[in-house]
Amino acid sequence: MSINATLIVQMIVFAILVWFTMKFVWPPIMAALDERAKKIADGLSAADKAKADLASANKRVEEQLGAARNDAQKRLADAERLAQQMVEEAKGRANEEAAKIIAAAKAEAAQESVKAREALRDQVAALAVKGAEQILRKEVNPSVHADLLGRLKTEL
Repeated sequence: MSINATLIVQMIVFAILVWFTMKFVWPPIMAALDERAKKIADGLSAADKAKADLASANKRVEEQLGAARNDAQKRLADAERLAQQMVEEAKGRANEEAAKIIAAAKAEAAQESVKAREALRDQVAALAVKGAEQILRKEVNPSVHADLLGRLKTEL
């Protein structure tokens, strides 16, 4: 056999090998590669979607946290305002109560002063009667001279 015949046979065998590979081997390999590329593309798109969802979720969380912070600040401000109002009301009631106590004490002091003056007047009247008795060297009857003693009390 010559080199040309060997070369032609090798070419025919190579052509059969190429045809066999293209007919039976290549399509499953290409299908597997296409399927793998599709899975990779789906995975990448799912990852992109997950990133977008995560960003959206983070944004919603930040908005909710901001709303919660604002709500907490409002509640704190309301609580502080209410506490301040309660303190002011308590101060007002305490001032009113203090004013009532002071007024009652002043009234009681005035009554005590009047009582003390009356007692002092009675004592002065009794001393005046005793002094007059001593001067006159006789006994003065308080029941007989009640009118005179009453005038003496009012003058004192």
